[in-house]
Amino acid sequence: MLVLVAPGQGAQTPGFLTPWLELPGAADRLAAWSEAIGLDLAHYGTKADADEIRDTAVAQPLLVAAGLLSAAALTEGAAQRASDEGGGGRRAGVSPGAVAGHSVGEITAAAFAGVLDDTAALSLVRTRGLAMAEAAAITETGMSALLGGDPEVTVPHLEKLGLTPANVNGAGQIVAAGTLEQLAALEADKPEGVRRVVPLKVAGAFHTHHMAPAVAKLEAAAKELTVAAPTVRYVSNKDGRVVTEGAEVIARLVGQVANPVRWDLCMETFKELGATALIEVCPGGTLTGLAKRALPGVPTVALKTPDDLDAARTLVAEHAAA
Repeated sequence: MLVLVAPGQGAQTPGFLTPWLELPGAADRLAAWSEAIGLDLAHYGTKADADEIRDTAVAQPLLVAAGLLSAAALTEGAAQRASDEGGGGRRAGVSPGAVAGHSVGEITAAAFAGVLDDTAALSLVRTRGLAMAEAAAITETGMSALLGGDPEVTVPHLEKLGLTPANVNGAGQIVAAGTLEQLAALEADKPEGVRRVVPLKVAGAFHTHHMAPAVAKLEAAAKELTVAAPTVRYVSNKDGRVVTEGAEVIARLVGQVANPVRWDLCMETFKELGATALIEVCPGGTLTGLAKRALPGVPTVALKTPDDLDAARTLVAEHAAA
């Protein structure tokens, strides 16, 4: 069974969309999305520097657009490959057994699952990015990844420092979030067993109470959406559960900005569902790295550039549903 996943904020790097825009139709697709949400995605994906794309209001739509763009390239190429080999045309393209996204990647996954169309997903993430940027501006906050350690030791230590375990990622990684003073205290007083504390390229303490002001704005935006039931299994960050109702997917997307991401539970669900392969859409790398440790023996492909598409299409041919 193939799992298709989408990364979260911090995965973006300057110029990462440049090679993708060389694919047929990609530039036109991105231009249409840019017009729909009032943000020049091509500029930010090709010419903007690291500081510009660290801005939450920019990074989040950019990541969702990259995921959708790379997934479209994968789907179209896989469909053509299946057709050339005597398969069933476009519907034989990419048929994952489950989809999921990390943090903002959950909106990308909602589009993969058919809960939202691409334009609606980008409109929602534009609102999300702006609302979370506004919430982050109230207090100077951030996030840091802790490498190594035992969660049963690490989590109480973080709580003692006033920090939130905002991302429990599995494979020995927890991301702490809080004020810059609290994060500095963590650097000076690491939990037992933690090898390193690595500051993340994000502009706020996401998935904590600091993001509560963004929830109301997302709730209002969600009321304007046209929502459908998922067409594939959608695995939620909240608790790793498979969600089968479109309205519940959206409700979870809204609430998740102020609650921890349990990617560890998502990976446990992938295992329980019988995952045999995993593809991470652009800008891939983070989630495949976690999967290699948490799902040993499951082949993975991270879509970083179009050069990775052939390897991904091979996984699709071997592991996707008929």
